[in-house]
Amino acid sequence: MRIGDAAAAAGLTPRTLRYYEQQGLVTARRTPSGHREYDAEDIRRLRAVRELREAGLTVGDVRAFAHLLATMPDGGVPELIPKDPRAGRCAVAEVVARRRLADLDARIARLSQLRGRLAARLGEPGRAGEGPSGAPGRVGAPSLPVRHGEGPIFRLDAAPSPTGPALRG
Repeated sequence: MRIGDAAAAAGLTPRTLRYYEQQGLVTARRTPSGHREYDAEDIRRLRAVRELREAGLTVGDVRAFAHLLATMPDGGVPELIPKDPRAGRCAVAEVVARRRLADLDARIARLSQLRGRLAARLGEPGRAGEGPSGAPGRVGAPSLPVRHGEGPIFRLDAAPSPTGPALRG
C-alpha cells in the first residue's frame, strides 16, 4: 500500500511516517516509479511505534530497541514487566522506559517548582497537594503564606498598552 493508506492504517500522518523512516524505525520499499510501498508487517511495526510514543517514549528511545519491534506481538506493545513471571521480559526496553520515566518525574518536579514560584509572585496560593515551592507536598497542608493587606509581588495592568501589557514591580 502507498504512504497515505499506510499512514491512515497505522494512525499516523504521511509526514510522521516519512520521519519514522528517516529515523530508521521502518524501511519502505520503492516501486519502479519511486513510490513508497508498505505491507502489513510495516503497519504492525508503525502501530507499535505509535503506541510507544503515546506512552511517553521519544523517537530516540524507540530507536534504542527498534531491532525488537519485529518481535512484538500483533496485538500491540506488551507490558514491559509482564504480570506472568513465565512471560518474557525485554531488558533493553525496560531500561529505556525506566530512564524515560525518571526523566519525566524530574521534569514534572521542576515544572511544579516553577509553577509554585510564579504563583507566589502573582500572590496566588499553591494548589491543594503542593508544598510552598510548588513541589508536591502533603494534601491539605498550607501551601503559601498569604499576608492580609499585601497584594501580588508584580501584576499585569488591566489596561493594555500599544506594546502589550506592562509589568509593574
